Amino acid sequence: MALRSKKRAAKEADLRRQQAQVAQIELAAFGSTSTTEDGQLSEPEVWWSQHYEWLKDNGYLLRPRYAPDWTPSWRGTKKNWFLCEDGRVAKFATRILDGTRLSDGNHVTLKLVNRTVHPHEINIAQFLSSEPLASERANHCVTIYDVLPVLDDEESAIIVMPLLRDYIQPPFDTIGETVECFRQLFEGLQFMHKHRVAHRDCMSRNIMMDASGLYVDAFHPVSPLMKRDFSGYARFKTRTQRPPKYIFIDFGLSRRYDSSLVTPLEVPIWGGDKEVPEFQNSNAPCDPFPTDVFYIGNAIRKDFIEPKLGFDFMQPLIVDMVQKDPSKRPTMDEVVKRFDAIRADLTRWKLRSRVIDKRENIFEGVVRGTSYWVRRIGFVAMGVPAVPTVPS
Repeated sequence: MALRSKKRAAKEADLRRQQAQVAQIELAAFGSTSTTEDGQLSEPEVWWSQHYEWLKDNGYLLRPRYAPDWTPSWRGTKKNWFLCEDGRVAKFATRILDGTRLSDGNHVTLKLVNRTVHPHEINIAQFLSSEPLASERANHCVTIYDVLPVLDDEESAIIVMPLLRDYIQPPFDTIGETVECFRQLFEGLQFMHKHRVAHRDCMSRNIMMDASGLYVDAFHPVSPLMKRDFSGYARFKTRTQRPPKYIFIDFGLSRRYDSSLVTPLEVPIWGGDKEVPEFQNSNAPCDPFPTDVFYIGNAIRKDFIEPKLGFDFMQPLIVDMVQKDPSKRPTMDEVVKRFDAIRADLTRWKLRSRVIDKRENIFEGVVRGTSYWVRRIGFVAMGVPAVPTVPS
């Protein structure tokens, strides 16, 4: 019983750490979020509630919280609204909400796009999501299922995408899992650049993953640590067991260029990452492609190299990717080539090594290390690859 209690305590501490990490990323990317004190609909959520029937008529069902006749499940009871599924306030409802596609029951993300503010977003997202590009294995751009013009707002449309999960959650288990993540991210950004699309905001918050195969239980879209029905924590496998595909989202700042324009120049526009060297104290037009290289390199620096142990092998490449002088950064073709060489030099022992958070205490290390070694021995015995890849 004592060991079980210790394991539960370690798991809860890990969950709190995950929540704090996500909150920090979200705050950096979006600033303050919409919340209410008692679980009632926030002002942005009211908009979605007012469009509940229209979305249903178009084939998409919002959660019961947004139905016109919704009655809070905790009303008239002793239940804490914060612990009820329909008490979860969507933090980014000004732009994003989840739903269910009625035709097949798949969970989706609905994003409200202002065509005036972001005139290129829908066209670029559809370009990257359409054939023949959609079928290319190197394409790691989010799939666009549908575009719904908002009838009572001619400037706006809703794009429908798969329901995805933050790419750093649940935590990575092994170095091999992170190596596959890096490979996919580099491949995906190289793919965009090959087709002359500069993302211009490919920081951590705009990197997601298709976690549909990773989870044993469907996770709640607002509180993904929980099951969708809030009956407990959502169970999941390791990425070694169920390799996910990593995906770039949000093309609101993106631009697509003609192949004849070798070096496009754009006036700086701030995305979620506020550390871009060429944007500091300058509004001089610059090439957005090297800026993309900085964004993805800085994401890996902030999410892996700085907070985790064991990523020294990535340091030389990342240092070059985040150089202050954009002209000295490698292109994504060069990044992919260098990374392939780095990956080839990593031993199986290194690839199967555990990803360790620098803040991990001794007790947490013992608990996690024990379960890790049990998994590792099993994976080696079964011949599971040290670098898990998504099936073709």
